[in-house]
Parts: sequence; structure tokens; C-alpha cells
Amino acid sequence: MDKKLSFVIPCYKSQKTVGSVIEEIREMINKESKYDYEIILVNDGSPDGVWEVIKEYTNRDAHILGVNLAKNFGQHSAVLAGYHYCTGDYVISLDDDGQTPAGQVPKLLRELEKGYDVVYAKYDEMHQKAFRRWGSDFARRMSDYIFGVRGFYTGSFFVARRFVTDEMIRYQNCYPYLGGLVLRTTRNIGYVSIQHNDRLAGQSGYNLKKLFSLWFNGFTAFSVKPLEISTYIGFLIAFIGFIYTVVIIIRRLFIPELEALIPYGWSSQTAIMLVVGGLILINMGLMGEYIGRIYICINNSPQFVVREVYRNGENMEE
Repeated sequence: MDKKLSFVIPCYKSQKTVGSVIEEIREMINKESKYDYEIILVNDGSPDGVWEVIKEYTNRDAHILGVNLAKNFGQHSAVLAGYHYCTGDYVISLDDDGQTPAGQVPKLLRELEKGYDVVYAKYDEMHQKAFRRWGSDFARRMSDYIFGVRGFYTGSFFVARRFVTDEMIRYQNCYPYLGGLVLRTTRNIGYVSIQHNDRLAGQSGYNLKKLFSLWFNGFTAFSVKPLEISTYIGFLIAFIGFIYTVVIIIRRLFIPELEALIPYGWSSQTAIMLVVGGLILINMGLMGEYIGRIYICINNSPQFVVREVYRNGENMEE
């Protein structure tokens, strides 16, 4: 066998779907017999019975390793937890709901072997709700701006060389963002278009709040550009205020009769105060968020906590 593949799958509310994903991986491996493989299933504090399903699979298949986190830390933290247990040459990250087709992994591997360090799967059509599609587009535009890489597409289905994931797990802070960690390691990235599947069952664990939190991690963990934006806005408002002051002085000096005709009102003043005051509070909150995250990281808040690790039906942590 030429290479060993490590499949890392974060599991959350996937009791009914993770088995189908495992079977799809096995079917793909049987067709591509030149690869050895392992499957690392990370239970991200799922409230359903997915951990019992994972333990059952570890008991039946020596290729499967189960990692049980102490609580829900989020998808990106769960993926990084799985990377700590990888032993393969190539590491494949994919979802637990069947939407990322494991049968298409050979296409990503062939692209990787052209010399890329990381290869992402791109979808011509996303089988997701509108807000998720909008969120993916926003994340892509955000990455273009923050990381200065045009056309960078991040997603949950990708394959990376082992040295990339080894470098990614060196990041120990509690606000991980996988796209930022990839770009911090390499810019030698390829893409392959594949078909996005429908969910096998259930609904996505992401809601608008979780998506916003994920975007904010990307904004604040790897860039200070949000602070730059707030500075630009401050300068813009100050410039508008300066121009308006000049206009008032000119009117009073050269067109006093026009100034007398303009009624003084509370509405315009209140609106200006609300706009300026709101921007000040937003900028203060943004700075406070940076400071708060620094404080939490200094206090060594964990990126994830592993409760137990199962292989061959036995707890390796005991």
C-alpha cells in the first residue's frame, strides 16, 4: 500500500447518519485498494446517542478510533481534536451527515498528488438552506479580505498533507478557525468541483448565531482588520463632521439671512448623536472583544477536553 489515509469526522446529532458515512468510506477504500486507512470519529458533545454508535463501530472495526469530548466545543475544535490522533500520510476532513460525498475522495487525492498541500472540494450547487448558502458566500468574501487571498474557498470537506495538520494542531488557543490555520501554514491550495449531497437525515447543527460566532472567530483570531475598519469609519465620520462645521461657519459669515431661515430642531441632532454614539459603542465593543479573547487565552481556556478515547472497544485513556 502506497499511502495511509486518515478520515476525521466531527459528530454532532448524527446517530442516524454516521454509519452511512463510514460504509461509504469503506466502499471507496475497497475500490482504491492501494490505500490503508483509519477513521477518527469525534463526538462533539452530541446530545443524541451517537457516542454509543461510535463505540460499537470501534468494537467491530480496528480501523476506527472514537474520541469523546467532554462537552460541545464546536466543529473546528472537534476537527483539531481528531487531528491529534492522525497517523496517516493524507488527512481527509468531512462531515457526518453524508452531504460531503466520501466516494469523491479519490478526486481530491489525485489533485493533491499534483503537488498541492491542501485540496478543497467546491460545490457547483449547495443543497442547504438559503441562510447557509449566504453564510458560505460571506465566509468566502471575508477570507478574501482578511487573508488577502483572492478566490480562497474554505469548506468542511478537504484533504491535506500530514505536515499541514501537524502544523495546525500547534495552535492551542480556544478560538480556532480552520481556514485561517490552513492559510497560516500554506498557500499551495487546489480545488476540485464535486456534487453536494442532500442530508441523509435531520437538520444542520448550525444556526445563525453559531455561524456568526464562527465568522467572528475568523475575523478576530487571525487579523486586526476589523479594528482597521473601525478606524477608517471614525476618520470618515470626523471628516464629515469637519465639512459640516465649515459649511455652518460659511453660512453664518456670508449668508446670515439663510441661516436665520433654517429652523433649529431636535430630530437631526438626536439622529446624529444616535449614529455617532452607536458607532462609538460598536468600536468599544470590538476592542473589548479582542481584549476579552486575549484574557481568556492567557488563562489557558482549553480548545477541547477529551473525556475518553476508544479503539477495539476499549478505553485507551484508562
